[in-house]
Amino acid sequence: MEKRTGLFASGIIWFGVAISVSEIEAGIEIGAMAKVPLWLPLILGHLLGGIMLFFVGLIGARLRVNAMETTTSTFGRYGSKFFAALNLFQLMAWVAVLNAQGALALAGLSLPISFPLTCVILAALIGIWVFVGLKRSANVTTAVMAVLAVLLVVLSFKLIGVGVPAATTSAGAAATLGFWNIFEISIAMPISWLPVISDYTRDVEKPVKATLVSAAAYTVASLWMYILGVMIAHIGNGCDIAHAILLAGLGVPGIVIVVLSTVTTNFLAANSAGESAKAIVGSINPKVAGVVVSALSAAIAISGIMDHYISFLYMIASVFAPMAAVLLVSFFLAKRNGEGLGFWLWNLFAWLVGFGTYQVAERLDSVFLGPTLLSVVVSALISYIWVLKKRFS
Repeated sequence: MEKRTGLFASGIIWFGVAISVSEIEAGIEIGAMAKVPLWLPLILGHLLGGIMLFFVGLIGARLRVNAMETTTSTFGRYGSKFFAALNLFQLMAWVAVLNAQGALALAGLSLPISFPLTCVILAALIGIWVFVGLKRSANVTTAVMAVLAVLLVVLSFKLIGVGVPAATTSAGAAATLGFWNIFEISIAMPISWLPVISDYTRDVEKPVKATLVSAAAYTVASLWMYILGVMIAHIGNGCDIAHAILLAGLGVPGIVIVVLSTVTTNFLAANSAGESAKAIVGSINPKVAGVVVSALSAAIAISGIMDHYISFLYMIASVFAPMAAVLLVSFFLAKRNGEGLGFWLWNLFAWLVGFGTYQVAERLDSVFLGPTLLSVVVSALISYIWVLKKRFS
């Protein structure tokens, strides 16, 4: 009998996903550029993102299939492969972004190794972890998370000791982020994991409880990382993670924080890239594909992907937020899986309109609800038209 993932293990996995340099960087951006009180949109974005994460993960937990396979009944076989291909490419780039952010943070700590070599080392650690597998490394993962949590608690208290100015915006920073801009940056991270979570909830022992624990662990840890970023931004204009670690006097523990946070988050992204590759071509070994993605991420990171980081994050949301909205309506409200070509095409249309809505809204300065939530509402409403049509026909 296959061993299922328990509640504690689910929490550990998704706590580790949220502990990353990218989450702290997002908090730094908010702290440095907010022109309104930031706590309400920051918490609201995480709360709504966490709720979506729960319901999307619950689909995989109930169907016992990976993330991209959950879309088959909603978008059809070829629609599912289309989203799996998009997910594979975005995960490859996402691993590269996280790799580059970790390498840049380590460079700020004046380590005697170059940026390219650091990217290669981080990619190698990720590839090894992917090859070993999550279940075989469960005890190691728990130990790593325990060490990381303790170090981050120490860093948090050290930063409090450094002192935080009363002003919301760092001195000299351009205040350009309004309520919905902050909300958008806050919800972007949970949304980026929507096409991944079912890769891990499909194997849980208790679908509802384990998925709830997973989503809650991610949401709480992610909010913690954002708050750390805000604290770092308030230390002074231009302060970054490396500077904060040095000010806190952590030294080697600071290096451990950056390395472990980069590897733990990137492991799940690379592993899920392998699952997406398998959803496209069933004969592919997902572990091998995950290792290949890890290797390619180093090359992409070295090539300069960080120059396009923010645009890339918005691209993820524009694709997978409306996709998730249509998936949720289809699974929980339509309750007619596999209705045929018309159903699949209508759902693809609903997704496309949501995608277009996001692209237009993202180009505007500040939109009510923000591009992500607006695209979710639009796609969900269009998808629900099919439900109404069937109900009254």
